[in-house]
Amino acid sequence: MTAQPPIVDLDTWQRARDELLVREKAHTREGDAIAAARRRLPMVEFDGSADVVGADGPVPFLELFQGRDELLVYKHMWWDGAPHQGQCEGCTHIPWHFDDAAYLHARGVSFAFVTTGAWEEVEAFTAFMGYAQPWYSVRGLAEPVGGEMGHLTSYLRNGDRTFLTYSTTGRGTERVNASLGLLDMTVRGRGEEWEDRPDGWPPARPAGWFWRANAAGEAGWGEDSRPVPQWTRPGATPVESLGRRGHCH
Repeated sequence: MTAQPPIVDLDTWQRARDELLVREKAHTREGDAIAAARRRLPMVEFDGSADVVGADGPVPFLELFQGRDELLVYKHMWWDGAPHQGQCEGCTHIPWHFDDAAYLHARGVSFAFVTTGAWEEVEAFTAFMGYAQPWYSVRGLAEPVGGEMGHLTSYLRNGDRTFLTYSTTGRGTERVNASLGLLDMTVRGRGEEWEDRPDGWPPARPAGWFWRANAAGEAGWGEDSRPVPQWTRPGATPVESLGRRGHCH
């Protein structure tokens, strides 16, 4: 039998829960302090007139603000020439979890995705995935508009002047991915090797093991797999090849 937490009465559980709550509140307060420091970072001015390519053709990066003063951008990795199932599994996590920016808009913040892919390929991919937020190609553009992908980046606008205020990558991008936070609340967690797990828990796997699955729903990196959200899309069928080498994990 797979190991599980000890079984206790409700009062005993509540005492243990209250003890953990003290640590959780401290963690929250430290997060607030870090956010306060983040708001005090210096910023970098850059040329917001650089053209990016979206559904309406080339537009200056300044247009991504949509008239608002702030902008959040996720920079999605891209594999040129790859079929839909061959695009970055990890980056697929982000747009799939963010379908509506209404609450950001209400606070004067716009949201967009950018990637280095050619717009013709990006347009077909986003249409297949059914993404609702605006996407743009920043092909050939340097930081802070383009550059290295896989980052969540914040910008500020003052009239026609644009500024880079913050950027994070790796686990810093998890803020957009609600599924990972929810998994952290479950008793089995993410099931990944880096986690501190009790003895006897189910065998752990490498980080991101559940990003891809085959038609039977079995997680893995085989040639018949694709990013998990794609199986919910109309027309998503079993595949024979990823169309490229390597994986974004």
